[in-house]
Amino acid sequence: MLTTRQAILALPALCLALLAPLPAHAQDAPAAPRVPVVFVHGYNADPGVWGALREDLRADGYADSELFSWGYDTHQSVNEVLSGRLAAYVDQVRRQTGAARVDIVGHSFGSLVSRWYVKFGGGAAAVDHWVSLAGPNHGTSTAWACALWDQACRDMTPGSYVVKNLASGDETPGAVKYATFWSACDEVVNPDDSVPLAGALNTPVGCLKHNDLLGDEATSAGVRAFLAS
Repeated sequence: MLTTRQAILALPALCLALLAPLPAHAQDAPAAPRVPVVFVHGYNADPGVWGALREDLRADGYADSELFSWGYDTHQSVNEVLSGRLAAYVDQVRRQTGAARVDIVGHSFGSLVSRWYVKFGGGAAAVDHWVSLAGPNHGTSTAWACALWDQACRDMTPGSYVVKNLASGDETPGAVKYATFWSACDEVVNPDDSVPLAGALNTPVGCLKHNDLLGDEATSAGVRAFLAS
């Protein structure tokens, strides 16, 4: 047992021990960086459509610096113009974040733009996960309504140059993980089964309108689970 004098002499050492920083392994480690996510909106839309999904990803731990919404002119050609511009944007994101790869989430027409980039524009080496929400991946008959004057609409028509080339050979090439989410009540993509791709994780979301997939909680949960896989 310590004498009173010994206890008094031991107090400074005890205080220093209590004030000493915890070992590195006992402190909270910084969160590991996530794979950056690039959102590609659809026809006649803008980056603002991603508000709900961005918020859900932030709640899951993503930082704003890991979420990127690409804006572009949706009336231009998938193969001749837009896929190349998306490639440049992805390269910019990779330089900015230091990430080797990105995840891409596209809605509607954005699915064709991002698929062309992955399949023919070098994106297979730069993309980890690719997600299509209500993408007209095999064309949609509703695009005939504007095909006469709009190149993007012509690209979305069944049997177009873009649709045929994307469907040729392997629909889901490379080491990229692919997923699609489609609705049985989509008023824009016709037929509904235009969305699923051979080799992808194809998920029906029930009876939702075309744009409702952007804010649907179950769809968001499915997308987030897929990105985490």
